[in-house]
Amino acid sequence: MKRVFLGIGTNLGDRKNNLQSAVEKIGEHIGKVVHCSSVYETEPWGFVTKDQFLNMVVEVKTKLKPSGVLGRLLMIESLLGRLREGKLCTSRIIDIDILLYNDQVIEKKALVIPHPRMHERKFVLVPLCEIAPEVIHPIFGKDMKSLLKECRDKGRVLKYSQ
Repeated sequence: MKRVFLGIGTNLGDRKNNLQSAVEKIGEHIGKVVHCSSVYETEPWGFVTKDQFLNMVVEVKTKLKPSGVLGRLLMIESLLGRLREGKLCTSRIIDIDILLYNDQVIEKKALVIPHPRMHERKFVLVPLCEIAPEVIHPIFGKDMKSLLKECRDKGRVLKYSQ
């Protein structure tokens, strides 16, 4: 079984339900969800919108290869109503990213692991540190706690309480 960390975000529709549905579908189609972070309300990153995001990170144990995880994540996003328009930074009903897959480093056109910008984003690092502060980034050789301390992102990341 492989240890995979996924980042999940949403800022459209019933945000809390979008996250819950994504976690359920991940459990059905990818593997056993072994840890879920708290849900955090966060500011948009890389673009401007009035719609705040809800973000979380889950740890999954899977038998799937990285490409299989990616294929199923795209299917789950589609099932939950995500329409891909080609823009990277935009509002969305659901977004699920592979953050880490064991300690593998993969650089292909369609798949880059670890996520190439995770170390720049507090909305990823805060929930990841909640469930796995000791995990080492396979390129930087630093644990998630250290990456969070070094992160220059000034965006607001608050635990969501509703």
